[in-house]
Amino acid sequence: MFAVIKTGGKQYKVAKGDVLIIERLDNADGEAVVFDQVLMLGDGDDITVGSPVIEGAQVRAELLETRKGAKIIVFKKRRRKNYRRTHGHRQYETVVRVTDILAKGAKPAAKKVVAKPAAKPAETKKPAAAKPAAAKKPAAKKPAVAKKPAAAKKPAAAKKATAKPVAKKAAAAKKD
Repeated sequence: MFAVIKTGGKQYKVAKGDVLIIERLDNADGEAVVFDQVLMLGDGDDITVGSPVIEGAQVRAELLETRKGAKIIVFKKRRRKNYRRTHGHRQYETVVRVTDILAKGAKPAAKKVVAKPAAKPAETKKPAAAKPAAAKKPAAKKPAVAKKPAAAKKPAAAKKATAKPVAKKAAAAKKD
């Protein structure tokens, strides 16, 4: 059996057990969701089309999670005008699993109840025996590690003042 439902301004063809990603719904995770805008129902060759919806038909689903979708980049540009704008957007979306498709006047199937294991009784904690204060040893201090003194930097060797060849020639010319 399948149905075509309308939600969030879109139409979806669903069957029992389908997982859908739809526009965001304001329900909590795990809650039941009822879609009552059923546009079409089909079961083999028997097809019912609503005008615009089928009265009394419902699609029931379980809300799995609400999340943000993939990021969409919006980039605007005006050529030769030095105008560029980049914006990102992530749309909220809801993931649902279809549990029942109910035709006009049909009743939902009874849910299977899973028995939860009985909670274990809380164990009572015994108070710890108080130790005398003298029995506690003070925390041992770590021995101080002697740091090596930083190596003294050797002063840079003074460069000998050498006369430039031009200066030598000029000095030699003056002597003559």
